Formats: sequence, structure tokens, C-alpha cells
Amino acid sequence: MQIHKLDNVEVQKNGHKYALKQIKQGENIIKYGSPIGHATCDIEIGEHVHTHNVKTNLSGNLEYSYNYKDYGISRVECDLTFEGYVRENGDVGIRNDIWIVNTVGCVNKVAEALSRKTGAKHFPHPYGCSQLGEDNALTQKILCGLINHPNAGGVLVLGLGCENNNIGEMKRVLGEYNESRIKFLNCQDVEDEIAEGVSIIEELQRYASTFKKERISISRLRLGLKCGGSDGYSGISANPLVGSLCDKMVSFGGSCVLTEVPEMFGAEHLLMERCVDKKTFDKTVKLINDFKDYFTRHNQVIYENPSPGNKAGGITTLEEKSLGCVQKGGLSPVVDVLDYGDTLSKNGLSLLNGPGNDIVAVTNLTAAGVHMVLFTTGRGTPLGGPVPTVKISTNKQLAEKKSGWIDFDASPILEGEKMESITEDFLAYILEVASGRKTKNEENGFSEIAIFKDGVTL
Repeated sequence: MQIHKLDNVEVQKNGHKYALKQIKQGENIIKYGSPIGHATCDIEIGEHVHTHNVKTNLSGNLEYSYNYKDYGISRVECDLTFEGYVRENGDVGIRNDIWIVNTVGCVNKVAEALSRKTGAKHFPHPYGCSQLGEDNALTQKILCGLINHPNAGGVLVLGLGCENNNIGEMKRVLGEYNESRIKFLNCQDVEDEIAEGVSIIEELQRYASTFKKERISISRLRLGLKCGGSDGYSGISANPLVGSLCDKMVSFGGSCVLTEVPEMFGAEHLLMERCVDKKTFDKTVKLINDFKDYFTRHNQVIYENPSPGNKAGGITTLEEKSLGCVQKGGLSPVVDVLDYGDTLSKNGLSLLNGPGNDIVAVTNLTAAGVHMVLFTTGRGTPLGGPVPTVKISTNKQLAEKKSGWIDFDASPILEGEKMESITEDFLAYILEVASGRKTKNEENGFSEIAIFKDGVTL
């Protein structure tokens, strides 16, 4: 399969690349119509093109110029709806669960016990104690994003009492809150934290039961875009499908958020040319260069990103991975750039600062306020975040082998099914999930978080 007319490689059934023409040493390898690296030796027609004969072109920070391109993704009238919950502050949720959000990892097992007794969802993590400065502030931002998330009908903020990130500090960062929806418990302050926690959760459940499902416009839906366990088909089937859905969502007035900044390296120009104004362009340049600086500050090479699983699946360089990854954002204009822990505020396609690590990225997207995460994968993963985490397979073999993980199969695209047709099917499925249909991670009870760390722990 030749993806773009300019490509000098084709993708075969194993997801790997093979030369369509003779490629001289030093000549660029072209896939998706763009360079993904250069040949380290002469490559003959039909020869396998991979890590043994290809090297990245990536280096340090670059200079960019702003040249906006409009790909025609414009607003259209739409009467599509889903069944969700309108909160007292006007936010919209697609679930009505009770969440237990820990201020500190020391109470993880207390939260687990409360979850077993009440059915509330809990999200263990190791942080909140002995963190300093920016690290502690990032933990607080992410946890506040979870506390404020509209998919939670009620929230118990569970603390220990002696941690850096104590309940008093969390209240300071949280600001004004609905006392009926958010309750607090310090385990050191009570004789029986389990009994007290159950009592509080039962009170929150009564409050959450006052919300009833309503028909809500699709324009209120917020989707997070993520890929993990990628293969050579990720940029051909599942990621373009998500991109097609993203463009449709944006045209309906909805919102999508693309993260995984290291997986933009080598394809950032495709995002920069779609920034709606110079200010957004400048923020995108800073997003890319700051993350490159993060790599070099830790003495890590910028280009070393594809995992062993990615490479086994046919992905050779970071440019190749990135060119496939950014397709999840379709061709929509970039309307905003969010920092790690920020909350989504604009309709359209936004970029979110953060790493590509699967659990960290899903948590980051959740804290930004997305209702669900669309997660493409070519090798499979059982991972789930606090919000429904939709797994989209790139190939049929994975969909059949891991039916307990995969929610939607994008492989018919490889067999010639029209993108518009499968996008309509995918959109219908997404609206079902928004209306209450459980994803596989929800059925399995797989839900976890991870918080980005880049500082000192005492």
C-alpha cells in the first residue's frame, strides 16, 4: 500500500515498509508525503526499510514562520444529540458517578475499601506527600481538574492530614465549590474513616440522584485524542478515522483535544500551519521547543521515542510516528494551546501540553475536561482512565484477538471501506457511549491515573 503519491516506500500486510524505488544513502525516506528520516545505506527496490537502514532527521529547536492554511472545516448546522447530565453550574457530564479523589497516595487503600463498599470510583496514585514547588502544584492542578470534572455527580476528596498537599491546600487551589457536590474527609481526624467515608459517599449519591438524563446537543461534547501501542497501520486506519471524526465534531461546534507533544516532533509544521492566529502559532512553537528543552535538560536525545512495541509494529523513527499521530487532529484549525493541567475553554481543536506516556496523557486529557478519550492502538492495551476510554484497533487481527479490550475496529478502511461511511458508524457509536453505553474499560473496571513528575521528592 502506497499511502501518498510522493512516497518512496509502501506498507505491506505486516505493517512494515519496503522500498518502491532504489534509495541512495543519505536520501530521505518518504511516507505520508513527508520525510520520516534518511537512508544510512543504499536501499534496493523491495528491500525492508526499518531501523537497520534508516536514521532520524530530527535535531534541536527550530525556527518557524507562520503561514496559515485553511482546509475548509467550517461550522454546519446539526441536530444530533446525546443523553447526558446538566450540572448546576451549566457544565455537561456523560456519566453520573461518585468519584473518590485522593490528596495523597497514603490513603489509596482506604479509597479502595470505600470503593468496594459503595461502588464509587477511585483513582490511586503515589503523590501528594513530600513533593515540592512546581511538582506539588502540578499534582494539585490535575487533582482539581478531576474534582471539577462534570462526569462526576459527586466527589469525596480524601486526605490523610499530614501531607504537603493537604485538604486545606487543595481547597485553596480549588477555590469556590459546590458544598453539596464536593465533600472532604481527613482520615486522621476521625476514629473510623471507613464508616465516615461510607456515610459521606451515601450523601453524595443522594445528591447525584437528583440529576436526570437530558437531550444535549453534540456541540457540548468534548473528546480527547490519544494513541498507544501503535503499529504501521496506525497512521493509515485508526488515526485518520479519529481525524475524520474530529473534523466532523469541530464542524458541529464540538471540541477535541490533541496531546502527546513528543509525538508531534517532526510533524509540528502540519499543526502550526492550521493555527487560527499568530498568537496561537507562537504558543504552538513554544509548546514544541519547550518540550525539546525538557528532553535535553535531562540529557535525553529528542528523537528517541518509538517504543520496542512500536518498532516491532513497523514504526521506525519519531517523525514517522508523529506524522501518523497528528492525523488524529484531522484538518481542523487549531484554536488554542493548553498547558499541563489547564481546563479546556474553547470549542474546536486544542493542543494540550504533556508527554505521550499513556496513563499520564489519559489523566491529563481527563483533567482538561474531556468527556471521553478516543484511544487508537495497533498492538492493544487494557488501560482505562477516569472517563470512558474508547479503544480503536488499527487492524482486524487485534480486534479479533483482544475483543475484551477493543471497542471499535478501524480495519475496514484497509479493506477499501469509504472513510465517510465508517466515520458515520464511529460517530453513532460515540454518541451511544456519550449516552451511557459502557466501553470495555468500564465493563472491566479498569480505571487509573498517573501524574507528570519533573522535580524533587523529599
